[in-house]
Amino acid sequence: MSRRANSEGSVYRRTDGRWAAAISLGHGRRKSVYGPTREAVSAKLVTLLKAYQDGQPIPGERQTVGQFLGSWLENSVRPSVRASTFRGYQAKIRIHVIPELGRIPLVKLAPQNLEAFFNRKVKEGLAPRTVQHIRAIIRAALNDALKWGLVARNAARLVDGPRVSRFEIHPLSVEEARAFLGAVRGHRLEALYSVALAVGLRQGEALGLRWEDIDLKAGTLSVRAVLQRSKGAFYFAEPKTSRSRRTVALPTIAVDALHRHRVRQMEERLAAGPLWEDWGLVFTSTSGWPLQGSVVTRSFQETLARAGLRRQRFHDLRHACATLLLVQGVHPRVVMETLGHAHISTTMDTYSHVPMGLQREAAMRMDHALSE
Repeated sequence: MSRRANSEGSVYRRTDGRWAAAISLGHGRRKSVYGPTREAVSAKLVTLLKAYQDGQPIPGERQTVGQFLGSWLENSVRPSVRASTFRGYQAKIRIHVIPELGRIPLVKLAPQNLEAFFNRKVKEGLAPRTVQHIRAIIRAALNDALKWGLVARNAARLVDGPRVSRFEIHPLSVEEARAFLGAVRGHRLEALYSVALAVGLRQGEALGLRWEDIDLKAGTLSVRAVLQRSKGAFYFAEPKTSRSRRTVALPTIAVDALHRHRVRQMEERLAAGPLWEDWGLVFTSTSGWPLQGSVVTRSFQETLARAGLRRQRFHDLRHACATLLLVQGVHPRVVMETLGHAHISTTMDTYSHVPMGLQREAAMRMDHALSE
């Protein structure tokens, strides 16, 4: 038999009964892995060889899941996502993943570990949707680990996670939307709620609007940034996706509300004098500062209560916008572009109950046409 070349690798059984494999890294350096069976060690050897041949870091059996995730967060996630997204990933990994999976060697993380972990989280009362989000984070991290040759497979792909019940949307009806606009008339945030309802803005998009983004004469609004807050400081960030950067036509009811709002803001600016903070924002506090989302939501819910309407989230104005457009026969593609969805499938999946209602109407019309 010919002798194996350097870095080709070898598998052998030790005197203690365990299996081992090793490759030569040159300059007298070797890397060994161990396992209970020949098959297990062979799989590890494949990972070693691939990493070596691709010029990637040689995976070490001593690197834990916690060590890898910490490095992954800082070097891969932080530079590529918004600060709020990073904080969400970081919190879920710190609170849920590290305490239970952090000490497991990365190369030994198995589907069984993850399945048991997800089941425990559900039993502890964590929402299935949150558990699925944690699974998505782990899957993304292990995808990178697989790409870098640190693991032989992505264990998270082999586990389904808990079943998530479909979120039932109960947006404002046409009559309720009219009652809401009547209740908000004259309120200093009337224009904010009117615009959010009319064109389905996300809260960060609405609070990040600047007057330069609005053309009242043409009746258009452009979403170019979102307002976010981190450690008490406000800042502007990129919209959620490239589709979220959009220009939409405003209905007259929103344009009129913005005209009144601009006059009111000028009066507040004069009253504040030198204390006014000029951010160029459309929706501000009485001294020009950006509005906090929690303050806006509280005011929104108070307005709903005053109008005798059920409690809603601010985001439900976005759902109401989409539903009202669809029931009026607006093409789903137009609704997608208005909302800034990345894919039309998102629009249709989220509001599938609306087309079903339209189908019933179509069936009634067909029945009328074909009946004597």
